[in-house]
Amino acid sequence: MNPAKDDLPRWFAEEVLPHEPALRAWLVARFGPSCEVDDLVQEAFARILRAGPGAGISSTKAFLFATVRNLAIDQIRRRQVLSFEPLTETPEPFVMEAGPDAGEMVSRRQELELLTEAIQTLPERCRQVLTLRKIYGLSQKEIAAQLGISEHTVEAQVGLGVRRCAAFLARHGLP
Repeated sequence: MNPAKDDLPRWFAEEVLPHEPALRAWLVARFGPSCEVDDLVQEAFARILRAGPGAGISSTKAFLFATVRNLAIDQIRRRQVLSFEPLTETPEPFVMEAGPDAGEMVSRRQELELLTEAIQTLPERCRQVLTLRKIYGLSQKEIAAQLGISEHTVEAQVGLGVRRCAAFLARHGLP
């Protein structure tokens, strides 16, 4: 008789099952309520059982969570696969989607030009900070490190830049 196989139910009950509530909560928090939690947990348990206690797993919990994470990602990928149907089988006539009309496009372009102008009127440091924060999406901490200034200075410069840009746009008739 194989001692590892005889020990499997005890190992599973002691090393794997205690992590089930945390695993389920983590799945919902990480991948949302639309993920098929029951299916993912069951498949992860099946895979960890196949590996068994003698597989050299140093951390059962880490192996379990990594397995279920990979299964969830695979599930998401499968959902994203598009089905291709021939156009001849489509009941709706082919119509171009309505996009913004020429007037809207011109208006947006003018607003963007005004915003660019507003940003250009800012002092150099303020312009740098605002651009890194709002355009490039860097965090205050990243900006502070990159420019060699404090996070408080970054926060103050962003606030100043936003207020000045808003005032500039208001003077030019934009809300």
